[in-house]
Amino acid sequence: MTVTRPGKITKVVIVGGGTAGWMTAAALSRLVASGVSVTLVESEEIGTVGVGEATIPSLLDYNRMLGIDEDAFVRATGATFKLGIEFRNWTRLGDSYLHPFGTHGRDIDGVSFHQLWLRQAASGNADPGPIGDYCLSSVAARRGRFTRPSANPQSVLSTLSYAFHFDAGLYATFLRDIAEQDGVVRVEGRVIAVDRNAETGFIEAVRLEGDRRIEGELFIDCSGFRSLLLGDTLGVPFASWKQWLPCDRAWAVPSERQGPLTPYTRATADSAGWRWRIPLQHRVGNGYVYSSAHIDDDDAKQALLAGLDGAALGEPRQLRFEAGRRKRLWDRNCVAIGLSGGFLEPLESTSIHLIQSGIARLMTLFPDRGFDPVEIDEYNRVMLREYEQVRDFIILHYHATERSDSPFWDHCRTMALPESLQGKLALWRGKARVFREQGELFTPDSWIAVLLGQNVQPASFDPLTGGLPLGEATRFMAHIREMIGMTAEAMPTHEDFIAQHCAAPIFRQA
Repeated sequence: MTVTRPGKITKVVIVGGGTAGWMTAAALSRLVASGVSVTLVESEEIGTVGVGEATIPSLLDYNRMLGIDEDAFVRATGATFKLGIEFRNWTRLGDSYLHPFGTHGRDIDGVSFHQLWLRQAASGNADPGPIGDYCLSSVAARRGRFTRPSANPQSVLSTLSYAFHFDAGLYATFLRDIAEQDGVVRVEGRVIAVDRNAETGFIEAVRLEGDRRIEGELFIDCSGFRSLLLGDTLGVPFASWKQWLPCDRAWAVPSERQGPLTPYTRATADSAGWRWRIPLQHRVGNGYVYSSAHIDDDDAKQALLAGLDGAALGEPRQLRFEAGRRKRLWDRNCVAIGLSGGFLEPLESTSIHLIQSGIARLMTLFPDRGFDPVEIDEYNRVMLREYEQVRDFIILHYHATERSDSPFWDHCRTMALPESLQGKLALWRGKARVFREQGELFTPDSWIAVLLGQNVQPASFDPLTGGLPLGEATRFMAHIREMIGMTAEAMPTHEDFIAQHCAAPIFRQA
């Protein structure tokens, strides 16, 4: 039997630069060696959003895929290391908890560690202390310490997990250098028109100022909120999630460094949203994400400036957005990656991960010129599901609050939830069950940290915990807690680790 295959893709055009564009270009640059041209079109006149400068551990996989030397990357981007996110004032004013990377304790005889912890807490005989005491990333973050994990699975240090804080603009520049060295061609210019095939509706070329035309077979839309190709040109509609995520604006401003470099992001709940603090080697990134229906722009700006640790390094700039995503992320011969496909606020630092996920799945389902609808449908199914799973985790933070001190928090506390999140909460409120769906980004440990951190208490716990005598469980947990504390104490400080391995000379303080 003869199998007829459509011709392979030979021309890829990426519209838009920034983090999304250059992450995509750097990943696709490996195709150049096999005869695929990759062209990136961007205009210096069009700024990038760059809201997120904090990441999650999955970025390590992307950097390794490109063969990036981690210390060189940290130096080039003014980066610091991130062990988790501290949440202040989310449950009640004055409360604080940490959502750490890594695992809590160790499961035993098929029983999840958090179930043992819940039984100990309920017994009244032996206070187990905060569950964060059983997570190395949490303990190290609180003590301002950092080192890289051990590859030995028997070592407590193997349970450490980390990500980065970095300057998103410098990261895009860093990736641009890699991509261009590997053959990606950058074209400076603003897209003024898009040519489509009259019969199929496929995109055939983008037209730039100066009567220039860039032809392609596969187009990647990295044009940000404009969604120039997928939204404007192909007309793929936008599905809003504003009913669950009402924040629609942000002020952002860098400030001077003050004090030691903390190895975690801080998210402080405010009267109409929340403020972020992201420590870099050369500055601190700050922002206030807020609902314009609950606070006016000037008041939000002043709240941001009043909460800075150090002097502002410029005027705050405002961003406007709406939470949600396009109803398809791949339509015809166009794939949207980054903000052109959807936006979820940076509360859990997922923006760059969703870019990375879109790239990885595109590489897995890379098309030929036949653009098989089955493959396109699978890409959309998996990516749209991931957006919804991340959405639910972010909604949890807003809904699981006891605050009633402002109309904003009253709305969040009482709003109707998506059915998917209702189901997860019902399982937790019964016997503290947490299940991770296939491909879901956030682990049970992440859900447990936020649920317990925001005082969502289950009615009971796993009955199988009764198989381990209370006294034995007490000794087991005390040993874990002690080993984690000793391991964290033996680690260098975050500041010392950076100074020894990856300080950026250009950013060093005088």
